[in-house]
Amino acid sequence: MPIPFNKPYFSGDETRYIEQAVRSGKISGDGMFTERVHRFFEQERGYQKVLLTTSCTDALEMAALLLAIKPGDEVIMPFFTFVSAANAFVLHGAHVVFADSTALNPNLDARTLEKLVTPRTRAIVPVHYAGIACEMTIILTVAGKHGLAVVEDAAHAIDSYYRGQPLGTLGAFLFHETKNIISGEGGMLAINETRLGARAEVIREKGTTRSAFYRGEVDKYGWVDVGSSFLPSEIIAGYLWAQIEHLADIQGQRRAIWQRYYVALAPLLSLGIALPALPDYATNNGHLFYLVCRNLDERTALILYLKERGIWAVFHYQPLHSSAYYVARHDGRSLP
Repeated sequence: MPIPFNKPYFSGDETRYIEQAVRSGKISGDGMFTERVHRFFEQERGYQKVLLTTSCTDALEMAALLLAIKPGDEVIMPFFTFVSAANAFVLHGAHVVFADSTALNPNLDARTLEKLVTPRTRAIVPVHYAGIACEMTIILTVAGKHGLAVVEDAAHAIDSYYRGQPLGTLGAFLFHETKNIISGEGGMLAINETRLGARAEVIREKGTTRSAFYRGEVDKYGWVDVGSSFLPSEIIAGYLWAQIEHLADIQGQRRAIWQRYYVALAPLLSLGIALPALPDYATNNGHLFYLVCRNLDERTALILYLKERGIWAVFHYQPLHSSAYYVARHDGRSLP
């Protein structure tokens, strides 16, 4: 039987919870399943405030709005990431300054950060590739020294930790069908500053005080800020809640498969093909298993070899600094 790139986990409770959401008469969002998901991440995982969104892209765009990113601002992020990370800030006129990867793994090289900071820099956006933590101590130190925000792209990083702390304390998560826990499409913004939490809720509800109104905190809701419609329906939240209830089982299976790949593919190291490298400060959440080939021809041959044997392997992101859209905007630095 062919081996697909991804096989979504299905606990069996997803359709039951979707039916409950439909029968409740409250399917537009912020109902009982959304509340359960929020409570889990806030109480069980220690995030100060979380808000479900329709995608990780939306969560990143909310972060850009929260930081009031404007034309002329600069945002530092790795060149090797999905385009949503850059788009969220470019949409607001920011100039993206791309940082190189580490020699160890595709994550942003934190040791190169400080030389990229200018008076126009507003934020650093580390991306925890494959669920492996970036070197957050250095990133936070540089950010603190220069008064910068840190927005973690934690799309791969559910149930991943940096020195015992969960990733994404101000970060964006993704529940796309290729992720560890899923809702088909969906995301989440996690916030670690009280002053940002209340405004994030307003931005998520089209710039209105609607959420506060439904809690009885204001006598009417009105338009008080910029915003958009970022909240998902209860159907999505119900599906996600069924996944969260089985998180331990999902993670146990993913880590076991990851370890099986690592042991079986270890002989490739002698050929010069790199396997995932896990620093001592990071944990492995089994999000994906990657190989780094020595050149394009080798990668193409390997993908073809696997395909001929019914195994679907893919290559990942294209370098954003040399993309058709951004190459003329890049400062010309080599990012090898």
